[in-house]
Amino acid sequence: MRFDPASRAVYAADASNYRQPPIGVVIPRTKDDVVAAVAVARRFGVPVLARGGGTSLAGQCCNAAVVLDFSKYMHHVLEVDPERRIARVEPGCILDHLRSKTVEPHRLTYAPDPATHGWCTLGGMLGNNSCGVHSVMGGRTADNVVELEVLTYDGVRMRVGATSDEAFRDIVREGGRRAEIYRGLASLRDRYADRIRARYPDIPRRVSGYNLDDLLPERDFHVARALVGTEATCVVVLEATVRLVHDPPCRVVVVLGFEDVFAAADHVPQVLEHEPIALEGIDRTLVSHMKDKHMHLHPDLLPDGEGWLIVEVGADTEEEAEAKARRLADAAEDMPGSPSAKIFDDDEQEEQVWNLRESGLGATAHVPNQPRSWPGWEDAAVPPARLGDYLRDFRALLDQHGYHAALYGHFGDGCIHCRIDFNLIDQEGIDRYKAFARDAADLVTRYGGSLSGEHGDGQSAAGCCPACTASSWSRPFASSSACGTRTAG
Repeated sequence: MRFDPASRAVYAADASNYRQPPIGVVIPRTKDDVVAAVAVARRFGVPVLARGGGTSLAGQCCNAAVVLDFSKYMHHVLEVDPERRIARVEPGCILDHLRSKTVEPHRLTYAPDPATHGWCTLGGMLGNNSCGVHSVMGGRTADNVVELEVLTYDGVRMRVGATSDEAFRDIVREGGRRAEIYRGLASLRDRYADRIRARYPDIPRRVSGYNLDDLLPERDFHVARALVGTEATCVVVLEATVRLVHDPPCRVVVVLGFEDVFAAADHVPQVLEHEPIALEGIDRTLVSHMKDKHMHLHPDLLPDGEGWLIVEVGADTEEEAEAKARRLADAAEDMPGSPSAKIFDDDEQEEQVWNLRESGLGATAHVPNQPRSWPGWEDAAVPPARLGDYLRDFRALLDQHGYHAALYGHFGDGCIHCRIDFNLIDQEGIDRYKAFARDAADLVTRYGGSLSGEHGDGQSAAGCCPACTASSWSRPFASSSACGTRTAG
């Protein structure tokens, strides 16, 4: 337990705009430690926050709460079952540690892979419903969760997952607090099922709010997947069983250059027909920032253009992967505008190309001679087929409010990243930011999209301000909001 001022200062911030010193920090060695810590917090009515790798951009990892940090001790891969294609992990397990135990010996992988794959923990990914470059291949974190062992604030410890009608009846028949929770979830589902079906965006990247759609009968009343993305507001995750997918051993990267980033986005549906395992987009502004910062990331590798699609195809043999890449490059010749194309089948060059994309956040922060940029409208997502038109309207909205930003992200899933030069220092700048956020939210919903497409809601997209954080003292779990929009029941 660390309640000294230095430790509280270290845990007061994540990668977002927020800084809130916690009450203290608990670093558990075992599940029993977690149960005991939550019991003490419950006794005194103190909120609890389960923290992942601290890389969140929306303020999920900081709050006036007792922080649980699993990364020091509870970080193990407990089991890998290659036959069933599943793995059991502790919440502090770093993604790359899991992948090293599955990819190399079994040619399996955990598909969601954020750019922070060397630091992010599985618990944090579960909290945010993380995605990453290869979610085109395997979906979001929620799509890759089989079962969770969880702890509620009132001390109930249980395993949750898909729930058949028979299993539901057995749980209710047993009675107790678990039965009460399941009855409540079923009642919530039944009350709002029609509205959930009608109004939840049917897009690859919706991580806004709670996954109430995973409670629907046609989604197997999957309580574990419904809890993914709740950002520690409902439960603490003690252990996760996750799905593994085949990892194509042979990969080739094709980069397509277009007249601008909007044209690149227009062609996403055509590229998706070639079944890529990754499909990313970057614009000229991002490349210029890299050059301005002397990042030495080889932007000269890119073909001619002002906007680019980075496409990765995979197969079990080099010949098959190269054939897929060649078919895509040939198809590009018949696309409107005849985009330029380069094929990279050299491992070193492929890594250099991916470094261009993964360095997007670093390249757009603190650019010399440019106003400072911030998170704040970080990862909205729309249907991939409408991405080009959305980006044109979004660029017009930036111009209207006098903002500038590089546009890049997971184009294959319709998810856009951008750091924007907000003025968050004086009242006039904050008022302008609020007006922009309202207009941007209206725009993305008009396109049938989601305010959060990857990085979670946190304190940013939940519409919560630091002034209301004090009310989190009355909440059982504190993470992204103290206003009641994302708190535990």
